[in-house]
Amino acid sequence: MEPPDISIIIVNYNVKDFLYQCLKSICESSHSLKIETIVIDNNSTDGSIDFLEPLFQNVKFIKLKENIGFGNANNIGFNQAKGKYYLLLNPDTVIGEKTIQIMFEYMEDHPEVGISGCKVLNPDGTFQLSCRRGFPTPWASFCKLFGLQKIFPESKLFAQYNQTFRSIDETYYIDSIMGAFMFIRKEVIEQIGGFDADYFMYGEDIDLCYRSFKKGWKTAYVHTTSIFHYKGESTKRSSIDEIKHFYEAMGIFARKHYSRFIWFYLFLKIGIYIRSALAYLNKNIRQILIIFLDLLAINLSLMLATKIRFGEFLNFPDYAYPTVFIVISIVLFVSMLLVGEYFESKPTIRRAIFGLMITFFFLSSLTYFFKEYAFSRGVLLMTIGFSVMSSVSFRIFFSIYDKTKGKDSERRIAIIGINQQSENLINSLQNIESRNANIVGLISVNPDEKMSSFQIPVLGNISFLDKIIKEYKIKEVIITDQSISNSDLVKIASNLSLPTTRFHIAKEYEELLASRIINEVTGSDSVVPFHQYKKFRNILIKRIFDLFISFFLLSIGFPIVYLLFEKPGETFRKLWKVFLGKLSFVGLNNDFFSVGKQGLISLVQISNPERLSEETKNNLDKYYLEHYSFYLDIEIILKFITRLK
Repeated sequence: MEPPDISIIIVNYNVKDFLYQCLKSICESSHSLKIETIVIDNNSTDGSIDFLEPLFQNVKFIKLKENIGFGNANNIGFNQAKGKYYLLLNPDTVIGEKTIQIMFEYMEDHPEVGISGCKVLNPDGTFQLSCRRGFPTPWASFCKLFGLQKIFPESKLFAQYNQTFRSIDETYYIDSIMGAFMFIRKEVIEQIGGFDADYFMYGEDIDLCYRSFKKGWKTAYVHTTSIFHYKGESTKRSSIDEIKHFYEAMGIFARKHYSRFIWFYLFLKIGIYIRSALAYLNKNIRQILIIFLDLLAINLSLMLATKIRFGEFLNFPDYAYPTVFIVISIVLFVSMLLVGEYFESKPTIRRAIFGLMITFFFLSSLTYFFKEYAFSRGVLLMTIGFSVMSSVSFRIFFSIYDKTKGKDSERRIAIIGINQQSENLINSLQNIESRNANIVGLISVNPDEKMSSFQIPVLGNISFLDKIIKEYKIKEVIITDQSISNSDLVKIASNLSLPTTRFHIAKEYEELLASRIINEVTGSDSVVPFHQYKKFRNILIKRIFDLFISFFLLSIGFPIVYLLFEKPGETFRKLWKVFLGKLSFVGLNNDFFSVGKQGLISLVQISNPERLSEETKNNLDKYYLEHYSFYLDIEIILKFITRLK
């Protein structure tokens, strides 16, 4: 048989609905070419192949048993393809009616071009900058990483990476195009050997263009045709950490192609850490602002109280400064952490006052031990009083601001379960809470679930719940599917980050209201069983204790190891892992729940481990996670010691 003109290769992962539209647009495209279409499925969990294979019988589907990444999956496609040209196409794209014909004719007319790409548009019609880029040279990377490109988009000097100084309505040679649409001459792949297997996702398209360039081929951006690209849909429906893989890809490219610039690689790593820190600060800007204002308020309150009592803002002896400011700040910060005011949930007036009361009692106690700092109880009392007024004022202001902007009132809701109960609940929410309830979408439990009668988008599968919550900023998750067992809930909880999202089990609106009231009153979440263990304050206390106990036993306390443990050598190795944060001194027996850390000792060690079944051991670990507290750790240690005796 005569080989096809073009082999279209699509790598799919959990986007069967987008892949359906993509394959449909290929079928509807207008051309006179012989085309074969190959879909490589990276072990999707949404039933992509079972759903699409009967609908597109001319497409060759290859289902992999694991997710091997974008580049490696395309390499499998290259081995299967027989066309003169390869078109790499993302599943979340829709091609224009004549796109394939136009690109084929361009490549036929320009034999010097090995790789070409077209204009790539967002769903709203705006241009995606990454569809034509410069190579990430040291200078281009610096400008991209530190925002010079964004400040000077029209500058050839500063905008080399995204080439924003060039017109999007002209055709020209370019360094690199994006992997969402790559029209590649077969000879190029035969010469350079396909994608680099070191990349999992991101960076492999630039690397391919760079190696093609080194072989003497041109890469071209063709403006006369376009596609739509729903960017990032696969990563939204997976547990993939795209930021991590993006930065890893930058590091791989720098090591591979700019290894002679050691300073550049080190500089790149520093820049990545800075960008990561800025991203974290931006994500937690409100929380950080509250902390800053609380610390500023208590220090200014101390100065004001000193002024009222002694007539000057800084009237304490010289040796007291800056010690008093440092100590009062640390005590306040730790107190707020202990009551859960910072980093766990939305700041509240109740917890802020409670934290300030703890601060007062702790500072009062310190004056008994450090008499030289016992200047005035009246000053301390006024300091806390002024701080309470300030902290309450900050929180009232932010609450009013959020309500004014509509940020506080809107509930972003996702519903787990595609069934009649979900439909009824959605109707109730839309009728009763029409202004406040934003039903973002549904989360499927089984891969083959479909919502036939109710037009609510499916966000993904429950296996990727944590990613969905982060991506769509979900505030409430309502579980209507009664087929989810307690063990399934445990697995769901074990894969969640620090919980700020509320969970409810409800088939009807009245059940949802009751669950909300319980959540508000208790401040805990009965649906997610590891609520206590994953609180920031408990994580912090546990880590501090691990550092202290491991350092002690590895140094002056090393004789205790020989007294308490049967295998001292192995114990010392584990203690070092505790110090590094890889293990915990008191923790789990195994990693069955994929949350928390394995411990040097656990509830299992209190009894006779050899006599316990695996199910019993898992139940003990589950109990530890559900009822965790620092005092439970102390009890386990004491029981472990007494058992040895």
